[in-house]
Amino acid sequence: MNIFFRELKANRKALIIWSICMFLFVLSGMGKYTAYSSGANNEVFNKMPQTMKALLGIGAFDVTQMSGFFAFLYPYIAVTTAIHAVLLGSSIIAKEERGKTTEFLMVKPVSRTSILTAKFFAALVNVIIINLVTLGSSIVMVNAYNKGKDITGEIIMFFVSMFIIQLIFLSLGTLLSALIRDPKVSGSLSTAILFGAYVISKITDLTDKVNVLNLLSPFKYFSYEDIVNGKGLSLGIVFLSILLMVAFSASTYYFYQKRDLKV
Repeated sequence: MNIFFRELKANRKALIIWSICMFLFVLSGMGKYTAYSSGANNEVFNKMPQTMKALLGIGAFDVTQMSGFFAFLYPYIAVTTAIHAVLLGSSIIAKEERGKTTEFLMVKPVSRTSILTAKFFAALVNVIIINLVTLGSSIVMVNAYNKGKDITGEIIMFFVSMFIIQLIFLSLGTLLSALIRDPKVSGSLSTAILFGAYVISKITDLTDKVNVLNLLSPFKYFSYEDIVNGKGLSLGIVFLSILLMVAFSASTYYFYQKRDLKV
């Protein structure tokens, strides 16, 4: 329990900064809705080639409506929170070696499993707080700008899917941190994999011929159109995502137990 609270305290400043940044991100993003909803940009959007719409994240959404605009804004929110999650995951083990505090932890009368579990839960709390701050900011700002039907239910569905994406990248970050001794390499590789997954999501937006690549990108596990249309999340994809998180987490425990720690 002491390790859990120590982790929360160590990440407190970063959590506050990330929370403020996510609030400002949502605020600035929703501030652009007035220009989109006025209809002044409709002609510009209609003339855009489909490839450009896909790259911008507009796709088939009507961004003059709040539901379509939020679906357009959401991927940028999701990738930002995923960056926070993967960096957090890759640092919960690596920072002990980087800060030369591994030996201090190892001499305590607790097992490696207990240490890792406490760190996992502390990271989970951070991810939940970021998710809730962003969700609350989104609901408040959407209600402030929305003149049409209430889309709170859709927003919640978006953030449930985002939470799953956050957990996938959190568990991936911890796995790479347990596998790779060099903390700089594990952090860089985690971030590179995340951006690679995001690039894949954009590539598959451009063409249906490589949709099989969506398996490699958590950003494409859930259909934004289904959420906007009120169909919710695919239970099969949710189940498979949970299996992926369990596999990453179990592998983290396995490799953390086996590795020789650098003290």
